[in-house]
Amino acid sequence: MKNNIDHARKLDLENPLRDFRNKFFLPKQDLGTIYFTGHSLGPMPKLAKDYVVEELDYWAKLGLSGHYKEDRPWKNYDDNLLAPFAGLVGSLEKEVGAMNGLTVNLHLLMVSFYRPNSKKFKILIENNAFSSDQYAVDSQVRFHGFDPKEAIIELCPKEGKLTLDENYILETIEKYKDELALILIGNVNYLSGQAFDVKTITALANKFNIPIGFDLAHGTGNLEFDLHDDGVDFAVWCTYKYLNCGPGSLGGFYIHDKHLKNKNIPRFEGWFGNKKETRFLMNRDFEPMDSVQSWQLSNPGIFQLASMRASMEIFEQATMPKIRKVGDQLTGYLESLLKENCPKIEVITPSRRGSMLSLKYQGDTEGLFNYLVKKKIEVDLRRPNILRLTPAPLYNTFEEVFKVVEIISNYKS
Repeated sequence: MKNNIDHARKLDLENPLRDFRNKFFLPKQDLGTIYFTGHSLGPMPKLAKDYVVEELDYWAKLGLSGHYKEDRPWKNYDDNLLAPFAGLVGSLEKEVGAMNGLTVNLHLLMVSFYRPNSKKFKILIENNAFSSDQYAVDSQVRFHGFDPKEAIIELCPKEGKLTLDENYILETIEKYKDELALILIGNVNYLSGQAFDVKTITALANKFNIPIGFDLAHGTGNLEFDLHDDGVDFAVWCTYKYLNCGPGSLGGFYIHDKHLKNKNIPRFEGWFGNKKETRFLMNRDFEPMDSVQSWQLSNPGIFQLASMRASMEIFEQATMPKIRKVGDQLTGYLESLLKENCPKIEVITPSRRGSMLSLKYQGDTEGLFNYLVKKKIEVDLRRPNILRLTPAPLYNTFEEVFKVVEIISNYKS
């Protein structure tokens, strides 16, 4: 690969997504900052402000009547997200919805899918899963009267490694198949950037009739999925990382259609899960919607939904196949330049991945991080010694990748 800025600029001219960069406000762009932390918080789509202000104006002018306005009535506003969400995760529209935050949704879905008994009560999870997932499974286990030390089986990388051997995952499922009540995996590990084979892992879980769910926080908007065809039972995700919907924006969730037909599935219920036709009649008996939205408890925030609408329009225009193709090119370019120019950098993230690379530096990692901050390179430090960098295909460029590696290569610890 040619190691010069002219080649990087040539790649940018050939990038089919190059014009999407102009659809975002890039953080600190006026200061010359290169933003490589979209894996943590995506930048703001320019239309988000317009769409939120539009709904604020409706609130001021219409008040309660805004629920029934002709253009995107509030009572059905979340319907605007169903088609793009389905496209992002490979599902039917009735299998996806938006509500709450990721961990709240995880708890709500575990009410339905973690049904332990004296024989099958264990949960399989990564040992370095995001901390909130670990807190959730620990507390669910305790809620059901079990000891997390006995009920939680952790998938542990080999000593000195941060990534998991995929055969080991399958072997562990096989080993504990008669004891597992749930498998919960972050399909892209937040620390290492390793992506897992959703289809293969799900097929084995289905074979043994073990409910399986995925935390797609680092996957949705980053990788392509076929959750419905793969037979995944449920999934949850946040929308403020690769999906660029704003800090603390509503979470997304998915439940396979086969469960929507089960009238006896346990779940917590609220008025926004009731059929739309009778929701405002305030009847005593709950009438569930015939979609995943029957898991909704309360009306979602309109201003959050408006911001999400802006982002979803971008994803529908760009399409996930193009996003992933350009993402692979950007990340491959970053990895190649690092290996060629930065001998003290080890790329931890394996080839099955999204757009994030996790790096180990053979030296003072915190010093390197502070140096990059001073050079206006926004990356992420996970102490003690992991740097995470994400050239996001919707708004980052090959030229930015080249400049970041050039600056790293000039660091003297």
